[in-house]
Amino acid sequence: MTGPDHQTEHHRRPAVTAAADGLSYHASGVDIDAGDALVEAIKPLAKATGRAGVMGGLGGFGALFDLKAAGFADPVLVSTTDGVGTKLKIAIETGLHGGVGIDLVAMCVNDLIVQGAEPLFFLDYFATGHLSVDQARQVIAGIADGCRQAGCALVGGETAEMPGMYAAGDYDLAGFAVGAAERTRLLPAGVAPGDAVLGLASSGVHSNGFSLVRRVVSTAGLGWGDAAPFAPDQSLGQALMTPTRIYARALLALHRAGLLKGAAHITGGGLPGNLPRALPDGTRAALRADWPMPPVFRWLAATGRVAPAEMLRVFNCGIGMAVIVSDAEAATRLLHDQGETVHPLGRIEAAPGSASVTIDPPEGWLAP
Repeated sequence: MTGPDHQTEHHRRPAVTAAADGLSYHASGVDIDAGDALVEAIKPLAKATGRAGVMGGLGGFGALFDLKAAGFADPVLVSTTDGVGTKLKIAIETGLHGGVGIDLVAMCVNDLIVQGAEPLFFLDYFATGHLSVDQARQVIAGIADGCRQAGCALVGGETAEMPGMYAAGDYDLAGFAVGAAERTRLLPAGVAPGDAVLGLASSGVHSNGFSLVRRVVSTAGLGWGDAAPFAPDQSLGQALMTPTRIYARALLALHRAGLLKGAAHITGGGLPGNLPRALPDGTRAALRADWPMPPVFRWLAATGRVAPAEMLRVFNCGIGMAVIVSDAEAATRLLHDQGETVHPLGRIEAAPGSASVTIDPPEGWLAP
């Protein structure tokens, strides 16, 4: 495990030998020594993410967490799991591995907080054909960084070395987060016509839509080391690998202040696909798409000739989190104090049928 013991190939099985000069686990492609070296390398990374509630030391078969010690009286557990998608291909091809660890945490904890839950602990799954200690350590260092940003503890995980399952240099990631909320503080709650919808700026493409991103890059005939057309001070690979923003602390502060009624993490499906999940039936979010459009999205739209409706359905288009509040002025002030860039998006209206979203993009909204 990444905390108690980040194990290789299911709990560090001993090397299997047929004879002194016969078969061995190492000859089959599994390097137990590399796994042990990784465990030692990441122990301090996991320890640095400790928080109230974590029980026990390193080395157990499972991680323990004390909800009372974390300050909860009548908690409801909330759990999430996610990955990073084909953004991993760019990480592998560029050698920029640290950011995808942050992405992995962000994709999970941002889903926790929209339900009113405080992220408590995180586990990861790292699978590869041949374990590179340096590559894996970079990824897990990013995971630890993401956990620190979110205020949760990295308590465990699994490193699976599986020869023959992955091409050389390839790996896959999955993340698992657990949070808790007091029973009476779960979200969404009380969303009603007249409430305001605010958008929190994204840091870039985040971790969705990268199959389309990679297709656009291929169409443009660019390499990852070329200057990014939308950010010439960075390579294209560096610009696209900007990690997903983690909104957990800001939204927790908003929730604790009694200002948050609902929220939506804007991932695959964009605003039209995610915001209705925070709305009750009989309402719709009427939005106007006039927030500042980050250059990366203008470039993707123009280079790939991607229609505005498709851009809104695939990408966050500059809004990584939408929040629903009744006091927009107070919420904006608090979010600014938390370091967020906030854009007014629209209002909740009464509407028949299932919850929905309408978006009115102004003329030239996605023009380069």
